[in-house]
Amino acid sequence: MPDITNVVNTLEERQPYIALKQKVKGEIILACDNTSIAGAMSQRACVYSGARVALNPVTDAVHLVHGPIGCASYTWDIRGSRSSGKETYRTSFSTDMKGIDVVFGGEKKLAKAIDELVELYKPPVVFVYSTCIVGIIGDDLEAVCKAASEKNGIPVIPVKSEGFKGTKSDGYKAACDALKVLIGTKEGDIRSPYRINLIGEFNVAGDVWLVKPLFEEMGIQVVTSLTGDSTAQSISQCHTAQLNLVQCTGSMTTLAKWMKEEYGIPFKKVSYFGIEDLSIALRETAAFFGLEEMKQKAEEIIARETSRIMPEIQRIRSRIEGKRAAIYMGGAAKALTLIKGFRELGMEVVIIGTQTGKRDDYLQISYEVKDGTVIVDDANPLELAELLVNQNADLMVAGVKERFLAYKVGVAFCDFNHDRVVEFEGFEGFLNFAREMDSSINSPVWKAAKSKISDIGHSKTESVPATHIKSMHGNVAISRGMEA
Repeated sequence: MPDITNVVNTLEERQPYIALKQKVKGEIILACDNTSIAGAMSQRACVYSGARVALNPVTDAVHLVHGPIGCASYTWDIRGSRSSGKETYRTSFSTDMKGIDVVFGGEKKLAKAIDELVELYKPPVVFVYSTCIVGIIGDDLEAVCKAASEKNGIPVIPVKSEGFKGTKSDGYKAACDALKVLIGTKEGDIRSPYRINLIGEFNVAGDVWLVKPLFEEMGIQVVTSLTGDSTAQSISQCHTAQLNLVQCTGSMTTLAKWMKEEYGIPFKKVSYFGIEDLSIALRETAAFFGLEEMKQKAEEIIARETSRIMPEIQRIRSRIEGKRAAIYMGGAAKALTLIKGFRELGMEVVIIGTQTGKRDDYLQISYEVKDGTVIVDDANPLELAELLVNQNADLMVAGVKERFLAYKVGVAFCDFNHDRVVEFEGFEGFLNFAREMDSSINSPVWKAAKSKISDIGHSKTESVPATHIKSMHGNVAISRGMEA
């Protein structure tokens, strides 16, 4: 394990989770895929949150949180998934458990809540999420959901997502288990001999609407997108697809593997971000079906769309080439595809980390980045702030929790996570991303900000004093509260 104490000051227990890629023999060994270290102020979400963000884009479902109201508000509307139809998913429901429910149990309250919601909204499916308190007091979620399903004549599916029982990745597995209950329950609407599912695609800001037409132009029917812009009906029919394209591998690979075993549907890991990865996805899909006409059509689409956006991409590249980027994502798939995207824009990645990456993910990341890049798993705000300064980052791409942390150290920020409002997938989406990079990095505000930051007197090799970072982190919390 490389010695990283000269890169960032952190807890001794956190040392194995941070590595500096260097010209050394052997592979980078990075500790990962563990529960967060106590006292490290992890940015990682809980099991329940992982399940909720994976399932919540199912547009016509009622999503009922069995627990205190804070759990429902924590995850309400945090994934900016868009719908082309129903918008039931935009309302957050909770049993709002109180102290008396903890003492006497909340099963009756849950059963009554389900009945009321079914009567009001008449949904085709209800997802019921368990929270920490439910796991502690022992409410029988499965029994209540089974009785409610029989009474109301629709699937009422328990999502076993007690927050304390694992990591965010376990929440993804709980979401996949819930989806398995729906898949294969109805006959498919087959309109083409060539059919795919877009798995691990959540239609954030409308991403899928820039990707789906590309496959349809190739003559391929997209049965459903899991779970972005999906419905209970489309999910129940997705077993009729012949190929699953898995983008967010951390959240949905479990489901893809199950569908391969259960229905014999193979899957490919893909990305729709960046010209290179999107082109690979189109070509590999055409190659799977084996039609020369489809392969030719894929090449025509790639050539047409690339030539359309490339003039502006080249103009933007001339303005941001050589800039240094920091990446901190929830999953490794997005982190890996961002490396390629920055490469296409002439930028260099100097920090890269994830919340849920696994050993193989970090090995692949280490092959993609240059020497001197810091690779970090489950980072906390103090580590990220110090790394941004020490690595001279010009831009940070992460989720909303890291926005003000970056601003406090004078670094531009781009929200790539699930609450953004601009499409980044597809050819047009990559052009949007390039425009975001240009406007963020070249904003005149950073000239003023950098002059103030420079007064602190940090150099590339100096560590940010712990007192300064703690002060910045405290202000970050206040800023988020004020913004909300």
